[in-house]
Amino acid sequence: MKNQHAFNVCINEKPPDKCFIRDKQKIMEVQQSNKEQELKKDWKRWLNYQSVVRQLPFFLFLALLAVIYIYNGHYADKTIRRINNTAREVKELQYEYKTVKGEVMRKGKQSEVVNAVKSMELKELTESPTVLSAEIESE
Repeated sequence: MKNQHAFNVCINEKPPDKCFIRDKQKIMEVQQSNKEQELKKDWKRWLNYQSVVRQLPFFLFLALLAVIYIYNGHYADKTIRRINNTAREVKELQYEYKTVKGEVMRKGKQSEVVNAVKSMELKELTESPTVLSAEIESE
């Protein structure tokens, strides 16, 4: 009805080009308002009960992905902590190895061995050792 009234007014006016442009603008405005109303209806359509129930598997899938994402983050943190603890233990064991190796090297010196066996009343050999050989008689 509104468009018909504008059309009737345009017929009575002398320059028809301006009237045609005005009608086109009104038609475009009406189309734009129709699109806006459709978008509003579209949102309402998405929020009704049936639509939500239909989309429930997708929402559950998204929730599952979120849980997996959170679990993965916690697992990565725990793994990093374990790696750091292991690296610390390896470092401590390396220090212990170097300490024990140094003590063994020190205690393995001839002078240290002599001092250690003095309490057992053992003495250092001053002559060269003799080689004992047994001759086997063959028949």
